[in-house]
Amino acid sequence: MVSVGILGASGYTALELAKLLVRHPHVKITALTSRQEDARAIGEVHPQLNGRISLSVENLPIPEVARRCQCVFGCLPHAASAEAVRELLTHGTRIIDLSADYRLGDPETYRRWYEHAHPDPDRLGSTPYGLPEWFGPEIAAAQLVANPGCYPTSAILPLAPLLRDGWIDAEDIIIDSKSGVSGAGRTPKLTTHFPECNESVSAYAVGKHRHTPEIERILGMIAGRHVAVIFTPHLIPMDRGILTTTYSRPIRTFQESDILQMLRDFYSGQPFIRVVDHFPATKDTAHTNFCDITARIVRGRVVTISCIDNLIKGASGAAVQNMNVMFGYDQRLGLS
Repeated sequence: MVSVGILGASGYTALELAKLLVRHPHVKITALTSRQEDARAIGEVHPQLNGRISLSVENLPIPEVARRCQCVFGCLPHAASAEAVRELLTHGTRIIDLSADYRLGDPETYRRWYEHAHPDPDRLGSTPYGLPEWFGPEIAAAQLVANPGCYPTSAILPLAPLLRDGWIDAEDIIIDSKSGVSGAGRTPKLTTHFPECNESVSAYAVGKHRHTPEIERILGMIAGRHVAVIFTPHLIPMDRGILTTTYSRPIRTFQESDILQMLRDFYSGQPFIRVVDHFPATKDTAHTNFCDITARIVRGRVVTISCIDNLIKGASGAAVQNMNVMFGYDQRLGLS
């Protein structure tokens, strides 16, 4: 059994993590922390966990977390997460960090997009990116893994094979994504207040979304060259799910069927990627760790469509998948 803890146990990603981990055959949850919910039963913080986990949420010092846990999931805000991670690593604890703190390549890019000096800059650029479909060996050997963002997961998975094999122009990519409201987190905000977002669709952070440099960096690593994207996120009045449509320019001749076959061949054997002929919908992947992908050619452009559950494959499910890889378990444990 692996003893695990969750830092920042009051949010949506922590709730989904707990729901997945409690059914994992090789996991025992031994610590749940929060600065806001100290000494409350987890079933009071998240009623869905009532009767399933008997622990209380505690404001524990990092050495006590390390004493109780072999593996820790960090669900803290950016900057606060890196401070906790840096200390946990000195105790030999293995960590899957769900914040953005270790996803980027250098401190200046982090400062520019997150408007904060990085608390642990030396690990930027060397922390494995937690997308097992692409970085499995690095994840398996890691003490710290940077769990991907939800939007990047939905964009990288369909585009990466096309870029790696030189099928599309790396500097002419448009990414259009639509996400459910849970992607904004559990903390109340005016824009996600029910009367503000219900029966309304809106774009936000156009050209300024913090997932842009993450997408470009990881796709650039896979492509072996500079990648430039225009990324536009939208808020959709539903609880969960992301649908991402990408538009790119081909630089070689191929048919629609060739793209689908190439995607199927590349992701063959990957348990959570489904390349489909139909147009996938967010309900197809809701409450699962699947990413459904299809592709078309329209007026000389390659169009990909992908769907994930933003809280599962886009966050907590991916984190459990990474833990499975790190500890040598079947990737599907706790997720099937």
